[in-house]
Amino acid sequence: MSLLDRLNQDMKQAMRNKDKDRLTVIRMMKASMQNEAIKLNKSELSEDEELTILSRELKQRKDSLQEFKNADRSDLVDKLEAEIKIVNDYMPEQLAEEELLAIINHAIDETGASSKAEMGKVMAAIMPKVKGKADGSLVNKLVQQQLSK
Repeated sequence: MSLLDRLNQDMKQAMRNKDKDRLTVIRMMKASMQNEAIKLNKSELSEDEELTILSRELKQRKDSLQEFKNADRSDLVDKLEAEIKIVNDYMPEQLAEEELLAIINHAIDETGASSKAEMGKVMAAIMPKVKGKADGSLVNKLVQQQLSK
């Protein structure tokens, strides 16, 4: 089942359950996917493109969450945390830190990187492999740690 089909099914279920918060988030994700399909002039998005859109939605919410926390807006923080949880339901399972470190060390060996100056090469090798399965800022932090050893 494609992600769009799953969103449609879950949207109908959220309507039946009168779950307004879940319905709103699902509609936003669905609209983002439809807008991207129109932008790319495609009738259906690939799994990779869908994952990119979900990652973007999640990142936007996490960035907003941090801003609201800094502004001490607990009412909006709670709402966004609930939205993040819903978006996470559609994301692939996240890699454990040990798995991520194994991928990072393999990429460092592949690229022959030995300093932080070569971090770009390592990140370029890693990100396609972990797309949607790991947070980019976590990957960045771990790569820096490995290259500074």
